Amino acid sequence: MMLDAKRLALATAIVTAILWLLCSTAVSLAPGPTMTITGYMVHADLSEFAWSLSWGAVLVGLVAWAIATAVAAWLLAWTYNRLSGASSP
Repeated sequence: MMLDAKRLALATAIVTAILWLLCSTAVSLAPGPTMTITGYMVHADLSEFAWSLSWGAVLVGLVAWAIATAVAAWLLAWTYNRLSGASSP
């Protein structure tokens, strides 16, 4: 089976953008609990930290994460296709 690297990259970017917006909304609505959950997720005490959330930061983070994950997904599909003996579309 060959993976379509471009479609996988696009799908990954879209899902990442949706998750980023959901996360940003959670931080905006409940900054304390989201900081606590984030600390649990990275095994750290983040109680001395504060969120820095602005429209610009949300937009830059959204674009940066979408691009980074799209590139990672494309590279994953390309590598998979090479290892399976198929060529990338």
